[in-house]
Amino acid sequence: MTIHAFGAYFGLAAALVLYRPGLAKKHENDESTYHSDMFAMIGTLFLWLFWPSFNSATAEQKATAIINTYFSLAACTVVTFALSSLVDKRGKFSMVLIQNATLAGGVAVGTCADLEIHPFSAMFIGVIAGIVSVLGFQYLSPVMASKLKIQDTCGVHNLHGLPGIMGGIAGIVVTAIKTESRSGQTFTPAMQAAALGSTLGIALVGGALTGAILKLPFLGQVSDQNCFDDSAYWEVPEEETVPEIHSSHRDERSRFEAAM
Repeated sequence: MTIHAFGAYFGLAAALVLYRPGLAKKHENDESTYHSDMFAMIGTLFLWLFWPSFNSATAEQKATAIINTYFSLAACTVVTFALSSLVDKRGKFSMVLIQNATLAGGVAVGTCADLEIHPFSAMFIGVIAGIVSVLGFQYLSPVMASKLKIQDTCGVHNLHGLPGIMGGIAGIVVTAIKTESRSGQTFTPAMQAAALGSTLGIALVGGALTGAILKLPFLGQVSDQNCFDDSAYWEVPEEETVPEIHSSHRDERSRFEAAM
């Protein structure tokens, strides 16, 4: 909860302060490419497989944390694929949703992953996290950009922010229902609520201050036109253009007959 919620709302607060009116309309470079999506999908697969080790790294009940995380991730993935197809007008899967929302279950269950929750509870958390994340990407992000002036270009609010808050709420509910203690320290709903509130408060204040510092004139700002362009700061080689090869059915049949 602390890592995900803090990072998300710290960044969102900074983005609010650094809002660029010139980018209110979609920038021409604010889009992905096929090979970028493929590499991002590979990253998603690695994160999905190793997320339980992340949730269990500091847990006392490591086996419990691993099992609960996998249950939550699995349920979240099923819901994400189903909703991704439902919210698309053509009924197709969205790479943005599959790359991100499938991991929301791991975020949401992180707070109570090592607590004594049943597998059904872990899957329920994953289902709700998947629904919230998909709907957030589809409907909330455009509202945040147009109404709240928050340009969340990476969707951190939907993958880390909202599921992180869900994780905090799950921790409050679990500790209210069952008595949980670790290393002689008893967890209480008040402690969980205080952790969530202080995390959000420090993140928002710290992010706003950081955004204000970055906005100082002497630090320099790239123009709106150069946003989403790595070449402003990095040496970027020219992309190699691979010619497309179109083969007709007749050509393939000729090769087959020659091989025979």
